[in-house]
Amino acid sequence: MDSLSAKIPLTIRLCGPRGFCAGVDRAIQIVVLALKAYGAPVYVRHEIVHNRYVVEGLQAKGAIFVEELDEIPAEHRSQPVVFSAHGVPKSVPEDARTRNLFYLDATCPLVSKVHKQAMRHQRLGRHVILIGHAGHPEVIGTMGQLPEGSVSLIETVEDAARYQPENPDNLGYVTQTTLSVDDTAGVIDKLMERFPNLTAPAADSICYATTNRQEAVKQAAPGCDLFVTVGAPNSSNSKRLVEVALKAGAQRSILVQRASELDWDEIGPIRTLGLSAGASAPEVVVNEIIEAFKSRFDATIELAEFTIENENFLVNRELREVELTQQDMAFVNG
Repeated sequence: MDSLSAKIPLTIRLCGPRGFCAGVDRAIQIVVLALKAYGAPVYVRHEIVHNRYVVEGLQAKGAIFVEELDEIPAEHRSQPVVFSAHGVPKSVPEDARTRNLFYLDATCPLVSKVHKQAMRHQRLGRHVILIGHAGHPEVIGTMGQLPEGSVSLIETVEDAARYQPENPDNLGYVTQTTLSVDDTAGVIDKLMERFPNLTAPAADSICYATTNRQEAVKQAAPGCDLFVTVGAPNSSNSKRLVEVALKAGAQRSILVQRASELDWDEIGPIRTLGLSAGASAPEVVVNEIIEAFKSRFDATIELAEFTIENENFLVNRELREVELTQQDMAFVNG
């Protein structure tokens, strides 16, 4: 395949929106701004977002990632610690205050909204059902807003069919923000079928970015020989895009973090490729994937755009006067 004429024609259906959402953009900004304002190191509890490229880029700038606050050395306790976009249990900021740590909360505002919805259910005397994936940081954070025993986690329709609450007439639900819209609808339908008095949250818990990316994939996937989603294996919203593409009609659907993970022997002589990226995947990696396919195929790009996103979330008050360089902004924007 040395000449263009020898390459197989390939149509790349490039989904829009894709990649960074406003919550991810805000979280990355907070770490970069904190490094500007307070100098290195800035500690980050858990991965700020689920993307290795982003994490390694922030490490190169002076961020140090820890899983728990007791990993922060005593001599660095005057340096800020940032809580990730996924949200944290109430016990974490309480622990930070006990240790006299200065913390910046980068929880996505839409995750914070779910926390408030869950707390409202509980305040009104309802037992809270959380629809989500066990062990995911967002689920741990949401469950950690309420007293132990006041939240039940439901993952699947089968879980919903088996669930036996103490008071079936006094339940309220919320969901993780990054779930499959269609799968979650099935779980809610089963719960409503069994518990007609189940109270919904005041607003949809699945965030706009998750919904928009899934809808774009649904448009692009039918007839694709292969659908590639750029994202990390621990990224819930990215894994959902892989599943959505298959259900929408893609013959194969895979998740990759970088172009180096593409198995060209397995990909074979495809004609139509779908391409999207999870909400924590930067555009630079999407472009890397496109260039990798262009080097092997006579590729043309077709935009599969569902909508245009204009959301913007303000950073913490302490950081609003800090200015970023063009290089910083390029990193923040992916």
